[in-house]
Amino acid sequence: MNAKPDVRLPAVSVIMPVLNEERHLRGAVQAILAQEYAGEMEVVIALGPSTDRTDEIAAELVAEDPRVHTVPNPTGRTPAALNAAIKASRHPIVVRVDGHGMLSPNYIATAVRLLEETGAQNVGGIMHAEGETDWEHAVAAAMTSKIGVGNAAFHTGGQAGPAETVYLGVFRREALEQQGGYNEEFIRAQDWELNFRIREAGGLIWFSPELRVSYRPRPSVRALAKQYKDYGRWRHVVARYHSGSINLRYLAPPTAVCAIAAGLVVGAALTPWGFVVPGGYLAAIVAGSLPAGGGLPLKARLQIPVALATMHMSWGWGFLTSPKSLAKRVIASRRPAVVDATV
Repeated sequence: MNAKPDVRLPAVSVIMPVLNEERHLRGAVQAILAQEYAGEMEVVIALGPSTDRTDEIAAELVAEDPRVHTVPNPTGRTPAALNAAIKASRHPIVVRVDGHGMLSPNYIATAVRLLEETGAQNVGGIMHAEGETDWEHAVAAAMTSKIGVGNAAFHTGGQAGPAETVYLGVFRREALEQQGGYNEEFIRAQDWELNFRIREAGGLIWFSPELRVSYRPRPSVRALAKQYKDYGRWRHVVARYHSGSINLRYLAPPTAVCAIAAGLVVGAALTPWGFVVPGGYLAAIVAGSLPAGGGLPLKARLQIPVALATMHMSWGWGFLTSPKSLAKRVIASRRPAVVDATV
């Protein structure tokens, strides 16, 4: 039986959107329940229409620990799941965790301390990609290298301080209430979009390398390509609705796609010099993969350039081809009430 919670510490609600997460769900929830945090805690799992054993595993977790609850998410969309879980939760601190994310043992205690020390509305840390297969190891190396993701601190690490966005996030509930929760039109990039609104309202988003979440990369080239194409598509939607939210780092992948495509066309139709740009890009990712793959098996190291190219080209293509029909309604006019909290 769990010890009686320390009422001097703020109670915490952990919200988790899941869809087809039978591989990692039990481990992710167990990492939450094993947190080194003495305050009261609950876990709310929002269940999408999974086609694997996710629902069965969730039911087992509910039966095993009274702190675990579930709510339905018939749409299967992540922002709808997050809002449903927020509404069903009760506590003043809201921790977002994904079904394939593993919290470090002191994650919640550290986040609560940082909220108090910084006065931030949301704190987050490092998305520490960890693979289990050779391909996943390659993707993890790509996702934690600057050649793969630029200077994004939540991927590569860095000094603690104010940030544009953070991975997942630990929120004050009042910040979520003020913003009406996540915008459910944003199937992807909903974290970035919410954090932008919080900052526009004067709130502080704080990054700290003390916070660490282990992340499981996509298990195939196809799955990684889809993930990053969606990232690019929805990041363009954020840029359309929030002027000033784009920077050069986000423009690098679509620029690379255009330059490589132009080089291939020129090289094939006019002069071999056109192949300099795609050849230079290939040489750059091969060279960049060498330090990124330190300590990995040879088979994993050889796949890092494939992972890098997949991430860059898919993100850039998604950004360039993002249709204006995505997220038609203007964000500023939509403030859904998602929280019925007792604090």
